[in-house]
Amino acid sequence: MIAKNEAAVIGRCLESVKPLVDEMVVVDTGSSDNTKEIALSYGALVYDFQWTDNFSDARNFALSKTTCQWALVLDADDYITNDCGPALRQFIEGVPAIGRVKIIDKFKGKDGDSYAQSFVSRLYPSHLRYSGVIHEQLNSDLPRIIVGIEYNHDGYYQNTRSQRNIPLLQKVLATDPSNAYYHYQIAKEYRGLEDHAAAYNHLEQAYRHGDPRAGFYPNIVVDLVYAAMGCEKLKEVLEVVQLARSKWQDYSDIHFVSGLYYLELIMKHTAKYMNLLPEIERCYLTCLEIGENNQYDSVLGTGSYLAYHNLGVFYEVTGALENAKSCYEKASKEEYEPSKVRLRAMTH
Repeated sequence: MIAKNEAAVIGRCLESVKPLVDEMVVVDTGSSDNTKEIALSYGALVYDFQWTDNFSDARNFALSKTTCQWALVLDADDYITNDCGPALRQFIEGVPAIGRVKIIDKFKGKDGDSYAQSFVSRLYPSHLRYSGVIHEQLNSDLPRIIVGIEYNHDGYYQNTRSQRNIPLLQKVLATDPSNAYYHYQIAKEYRGLEDHAAAYNHLEQAYRHGDPRAGFYPNIVVDLVYAAMGCEKLKEVLEVVQLARSKWQDYSDIHFVSGLYYLELIMKHTAKYMNLLPEIERCYLTCLEIGENNQYDSVLGTGSYLAYHNLGVFYEVTGALENAKSCYEKASKEEYEPSKVRLRAMTH
């Protein structure tokens, strides 16, 4: 782990991982709180590192300090949530590979707290090293395999890192202006700050410069449509939506955001786009056909309760009240509070 001023969360992280590992290496990059003292109290080996505005430098320094053959990486605002000891042991005793752990990110959504899942390379032979100033990548051709380890992460929910990350990403983009990955990453920071125009500008460049075969490219598309809605550039992404629905037929987030998008487009330009109204229902039905899966990084619920809720709203406003009630009931069974509210309103 590398850390700076993480006293509020580092204990939770170390508590979750301590039973699973032989040693804990914490590299502190300049804390002014008691991060280091807390880490020491959990038995971690703590080292100081002079921050160089380069995450790979710090990560590689941490890796140089381990005595173990395998490294499991966490950030201070991560914590392990499942009983993953057997899965971890089985993985490191198997063929050499890089383990991708499931990370559940908590963030503030329109209807309250929301959660997204992603799969990130965090378990690997400790001789490997990173490159990249920020959002650093492992230098390895080893296969990357999902391993049964799950983290919760709430750093995006607290939104404490954009002030640090944006200048670093701007610096990288100044020297590599066509890098789709970094345009995508800086757009995520701006979205967290609700600067939808800045997010849109970077996502448009990520979409234009990116390789559609890249694993993160479908997320560029999803975020581009959200940003377009945020800054009212609706007509600009109509073709993007239509192409995406055709290309990623098995990705629920694409169809979910498309349903939201069509509604916004029709509300803003009713006469011109009213013919697209049936597409809203099709989008959410497609989400439910796909269901929840681990094929893509995804917002939790787009293949289940969120899709049921939005489909229920569509049916309610178009007068199909029994269908609406059925959808709200299904979402309510998954403890989705907005559906419970709508259901109570319809039955009183």
